[in-house]
Amino acid sequence: MAMNSPMVTRNTEEHTQEHAPLCSPLNTLECNLQSPGRRTVLRHALSLWLGAAGALTIPLSKPVSAGVGHAGHATESNATESNATAPNLTVSNAAATNASRLALLIGNGDYPVPHDLPPIAKNVMDLGEALAFRGFDVTQAMNLDESSLHATVTEFVKRVAAAPGDTVTLFYYAGHGLQVDSNNLLLGSGSNPTAPRKDLIARSLVLQQKLLAALPPRPQALNITVIDACRTDLRNALGDGEGLNQVEAPLGSLVCFSTGAGRPAVSPASADQNTFYTAALVRLLRDAAGHVTFNDLFQLVKAEVQHTMLNHPLAAIRQLAQNPFIADNTRVQVPLSWGEASEHALPAKTLPPAELAAWEAIQNTDWPVDLLRLCNAFLATYPDSSQAQTVGLVQAGATEALRILRSKEVKLFKTSFVIPAPDSQASPEQQVNKGSAELMRAARGDKDAAVRIARLHRALETEQGLLRYVGWLQYSSGLGNGIASYELALYYREADQPLLAAQAEARARQLGYSPPRALGHERK
Repeated sequence: MAMNSPMVTRNTEEHTQEHAPLCSPLNTLECNLQSPGRRTVLRHALSLWLGAAGALTIPLSKPVSAGVGHAGHATESNATESNATAPNLTVSNAAATNASRLALLIGNGDYPVPHDLPPIAKNVMDLGEALAFRGFDVTQAMNLDESSLHATVTEFVKRVAAAPGDTVTLFYYAGHGLQVDSNNLLLGSGSNPTAPRKDLIARSLVLQQKLLAALPPRPQALNITVIDACRTDLRNALGDGEGLNQVEAPLGSLVCFSTGAGRPAVSPASADQNTFYTAALVRLLRDAAGHVTFNDLFQLVKAEVQHTMLNHPLAAIRQLAQNPFIADNTRVQVPLSWGEASEHALPAKTLPPAELAAWEAIQNTDWPVDLLRLCNAFLATYPDSSQAQTVGLVQAGATEALRILRSKEVKLFKTSFVIPAPDSQASPEQQVNKGSAELMRAARGDKDAAVRIARLHRALETEQGLLRYVGWLQYSSGLGNGIASYELALYYREADQPLLAAQAEARARQLGYSPPRALGHERK
């Protein structure tokens, strides 16, 4: 397939769509699945769907000058052709309220047949409109080869670095994604996802190095990274594949993958439909109440994707159901409505006194048993509350947290739900606030807060601290943190407990985490 020139525009634009004929969904699947038996089972069910082998975009051409700006109002946009190595950005007259919100949307779908994918163009256009509605200054880029991909991301990092510290940023990528030597790679347009590894590395962008680590920390705001791409190829879709790796989010960051590590992201065969994940994200960005936070938004997206796929009429889709992955290291809760970020994201409108007191009690509870009881009471008493949706998320998180705490593999107790001695670098007030926030998040089933608390306990270098360190790692692992599970394996190995080390390592791999070779990992 001839690759179109890369195209980079600011704010949402309409395009005329052109693309080469796709390999049929059935043929795509049969070309990639190893097992004849699996091909037989999925033959009819997936004849209407394309099980994407990686990522999502389609060639775009003929940009139109009218774009969608702040809150959906039309603005003027000057579209310019991009250079292959240093794409020019077409800047619209963004409204003043957009100055504190920046977004870059990249869609790569122009890959060799049968790896090109139809929904990417619609994904990028629809998400651009939804983000503009929420006050983002949106830049869109389609079908970038490796040089253009690097240049565009580098330019975005520079823009973020030059923005005020309270700027909310969002990076979105839809396209082929893969893992090589524990690194997450975003594949340039025109590349073959089945090429030798050394070629893929040369034609890809390393997510952790070039984006996550390059973006400045946002302790007073938020950096959001969204990857809507397969994290494995179809040869491994129904087995234990090695797709994109689990990551830890940098300070002030929220990192969201459309599917779990080592798992596929299923894509419709039609260019008139969104992918499951982006469809949910677009709808909730448009429909959610303004006081809903971005953290809760992505939890709602995850829940909707899981529900949609697990209840899909096609059995094959249910079998490949996506379980989106979220890594959260945020310090403030930013509401969808632009303005001041609030620590607890209180309701935008004043609640009646009794309801407000019940809501605040939930916000200030850091033990799952008590939290679940308060959530159940709130939803029974105030089912139509403006905060009912958020309380439902807390309820689900506390339920999962309690399930893990009751597991015989987890040795963590109520007395362990404490934060160690104050950090010498922080004031007592800052330490109390940070510690309370981390405990409350952990009580809601936050796997990332749990591992951060574990490391604080280990830093004490006391017997009690080590016991709590192990308990918190077990808890984090039970909640789905493969990095915590591998850290636990390393601890057991150092403590000369090989059986426990092997079990923790197996759990880490089950969760999709592939440790870097630099850690001195020995394969059994």
